[in-house]
Amino acid sequence: MHLRTSLSRPARATRRPVKGRARALLLALCVLGAAALLSAPSAQAYTPARPEQAYAPVKIVHTEQVQAGPYHLTLGFSTWPLRAMQSLDFTFAPDGGLTGKSGTFSMTRPGAKAGMRGVRPLSRHPRKRSVWGLDILSLPTAGQWAFTFTVNGPQGQGTGTLGNLTVLDQPGPPLALSWTLCALPVLGLIAFLIVAWRRHRPSRHLAVAGV
Repeated sequence: MHLRTSLSRPARATRRPVKGRARALLLALCVLGAAALLSAPSAQAYTPARPEQAYAPVKIVHTEQVQAGPYHLTLGFSTWPLRAMQSLDFTFAPDGGLTGKSGTFSMTRPGAKAGMRGVRPLSRHPRKRSVWGLDILSLPTAGQWAFTFTVNGPQGQGTGTLGNLTVLDQPGPPLALSWTLCALPVLGLIAFLIVAWRRHRPSRHLAVAGV
C-alpha cells in the first residue's frame, strides 16, 4: 500500500498582499525616479558657472552711435540682428574712457507710455571692465525699442537717445507652443503612473484576498 502525503499549498490569497506591496513599492520607486528627472534641470540651472564661462570675453559684432550732449557713446551688441528672448551682451563706451564720468540709461519697450521706463545707473560690464554695459540680457518683446542715456562728466550733463532699435520676433516656435510640447511627456508620465496605481493599488488586492 502506498501512502500519499499531500502537503497543502499556501493559499493564493495569502500571497497576494505581498505581491501587492511589492508592486506598490515598485510604483513608489518609479514616482521618485520621475521626480528626480524633473528636478534635474532646475538643479542644473543653479549650478555655478565654471571660471572659463564666467570670464568669457565679450565679442561685439555690431555697433551703433549715440550723441549724449558733449559725450559720444558707442553701443556694442554681441548678437545682430536683435531678436526677442535672445540673450546677448551690451556695451556702452564713451569716448575718452570712463574716468570722471557717470550716468544713467533706460530702455523703452514698444508701445510703452511716456514715463513708463525704468532708469538704472550705468555700471561697468562684469566681463569687460573698461566700458559700461549689461551682461547677458534679453529683450522680452519684438518691435521698436529706444535706449536713452544721460551722462555726467567734466563737460556737464548730456542726454541722447538711440531710437527705432528694431528687435525681431524670437527664434523658433512661439513660447506657448514650446511649453506645451515640453509638458506633453510629463503629463503622459503622470497619467501612466495614475493608471498603474489604480490597477495595482494594495487595497484592491487585500479586498480580493478577503483581508
